[in-house]
Order: sequence, then structure tokens, then C-alpha cells
Amino acid sequence: MPKSRRTLLIILAIGVFIVLAATVVIYPKAERQWSAPLGPALELPTYTPTIEGQVDQPTPPLEAVAVATTPIEKATQSAGSTATTISTAIPSPQPLCGGPPVMAVLAIGADSDDYDYGLADVIRIARVDFATPKVSVLSMPRDLWVQIPDIADHYNITNGKLNQAYFYGGPGMGYYQGPGGGPGLLARTLDLNFGLRVDHYGAVNMQTFSKIVDAVGGIDLYLPTDVDGRPIDDHTADMGYFTAGQHHFNGDEALRFSRIRKKYNDFTRMDNQNMVICALKAKLTTPAVLPKIPQIIAAFQGSVLTDLSLEKIGQMACLLPHLKRENLLFTSLPEDILSPGRVYNPRQKNTTFVMQADYEVIRQYIKQFMEGTWPSEPNEPTCP
Repeated sequence: MPKSRRTLLIILAIGVFIVLAATVVIYPKAERQWSAPLGPALELPTYTPTIEGQVDQPTPPLEAVAVATTPIEKATQSAGSTATTISTAIPSPQPLCGGPPVMAVLAIGADSDDYDYGLADVIRIARVDFATPKVSVLSMPRDLWVQIPDIADHYNITNGKLNQAYFYGGPGMGYYQGPGGGPGLLARTLDLNFGLRVDHYGAVNMQTFSKIVDAVGGIDLYLPTDVDGRPIDDHTADMGYFTAGQHHFNGDEALRFSRIRKKYNDFTRMDNQNMVICALKAKLTTPAVLPKIPQIIAAFQGSVLTDLSLEKIGQMACLLPHLKRENLLFTSLPEDILSPGRVYNPRQKNTTFVMQADYEVIRQYIKQFMEGTWPSEPNEPTCP
């Protein structure tokens, strides 16, 4: 055999060996990294309410629950297993983008520049339906007075505002030693008080949010009225004054606009935040930005606190272009079930402002939200 041909065969053999090695060693590692959570998992306890004489049975996480059966299937099931029927069930649509039927994500906006400290300035629950497809976003009032679990034994803290659960869970405080840090304690607080169980979380601090908006080239949004974020006293930060009309916001402007509250209320601020979310969604689905989403995610991999994997983030990014305007719904608890009040805070040894409500009514709204039956249409401004 000529020497040149023998050399070529050796090179080809080495090439084949490298490919095989990559397949056997590198690919599984990359696959694990692709599907591995980027941050600490929530590890919420699984349970079902007990009935006397029965043993608790674990409840699968929401992602593991199949899409709800059709009314015809439910009627067949209620008739008993001995009945002989001809199945006329309508096949459920298959989830898009390789996602689960439904995913519930706790979205947190932290009022700090790191994740060791800070309050949950924004608390949203995103119910992502990969089968419809549809995304419903519920805003939770941060001033609800709630029971906070898992820290009373060491620090005698049993209650606080909802946004303080994230604060007490932060690693900088050292109060909470359970899974998930601040997001973990906030998720447990939502579960304990309202029966609201999520699958995953994502927390973004102020600095990172600003950088993400800048990374996509800013956002465009139209303001129907002027929005005044100028200070009302020496203790209020100047968020700026935004006139009515068309705007192109950079990261700092989008952040300041999203935080304006003092001259308005939390409901107005949530509406403003919805406008920013819609503008960001519009930018992410533009032909120029959409292909860059994986690179953008990679660039902020160490800056966003989440237990989502790159795979699940990719599934949600894949879903964006499939969302119709009417299937991106924003909602919040009705204003008429909430009222301002004050409660005594034994830790601060004085009274503090809170939002009061009948918590059983809140639980019913949340139950319907998690089942996908409320809202059926947007009761707040939706994306144009």
C-alpha cells in the first residue's frame, strides 16, 4: 500500500475515533448540561390533603400531570369502570416545542443588585400552556400579610408581607436553610397560604433586568398618558417623568418606568410592567433578535437566578412565536376583594401597611387560574 494512502487511512481512523469519543463522552455531558437546572431546585414537598383514616399520597408536580380530560371522558369515568362504552374522546392537542402540557413558573423581580438580599418587588405567576398554546400571568400583591414557614424555630418569625418571604430566604440573611433560597421560601409561602404550587422559578435583579433590555437593543412602547415618577419626598427615588407618546427605552429607562408607584398604586405599576413585558416580548420575536435568544441566555447564565434548564428556557423561547395576541393574558386579583389596612409587626414593634382580603376567596381565584379557567379573557391591558 502506498505510504500516502496509508497515511490518509490513519488520519481517517483518528477522525472516526474522535467522533466516536465525542459521541460517547462529550455529547452525554453536553446533554446533561442542556437539561440540568441552572440553579438550586425548589424541592417543594409533595402531598395531598388528608382524610381521616387515609394515608397521604404524593402529588406529582404540575408538569407531570396530563392535560385535562374532555367532558366526554369525565362522564365516562364517573359512570364506573364496569361500564362498556365506545370512546368518543377528542384527542388532546400535543404540546409544542417539546414542552410539558403545562408549566407554572414563579417570576420574581428583586429590588437589589444581587441575590443575597432584597425584597421581591415583583411577584408574578406564569402559567405556560404548551398545548393551546397560551400564557397567563397572575400578579400577586406584595403587601399581603402571610404566614412564612420554616424559619420560626430559629428566628421566631412566623408572619410578614409576601415580598418579605423572598428577603428572609435570601442566603445573605442566614434565616432559611431549606432548598431554593429566597425563591424557595417564597414558593413555600405561596403554597402554604394560597395552595399555589409552582414548578420552577426565575428571579431577575434590577441590574440584570436593565442589561437584558440593553442586550436586545432596547424596547419600544407607546404611553397613552404621562407617567410621573418624580419624588414626592426626601425618601423617594427619582424615577423620571415619561410623557405620553411613542418611546424607545434603554435598560435603565425601562427599569425606572417599571418601578414607578408612589403617586399611583401597585395596580397602576403592574399595568406599566405589563407594557414593558409586552414590549420585550415583541422585541424577542423580531426576526433579528429571535435567532440570538440562545446567545442572550448564555450571556446571562450566571446573572439570572433560576432552576430552569437551558432546555426548558429554549422550549419557552420556541413557544413565543406561536402565541396569538388573545392567548397572552395578564391578570391580578380583583381590586374590590382587597382593602388597605395595618397590622402589628412584632419584629418591628409597630404597625405596618398591608393589603387585607378574604384568603379563601384568593384561594378560589388561584385555583381557577392554575386550572386554566380564569381569566378567560384579559381583564388588564394585553399585548397589542
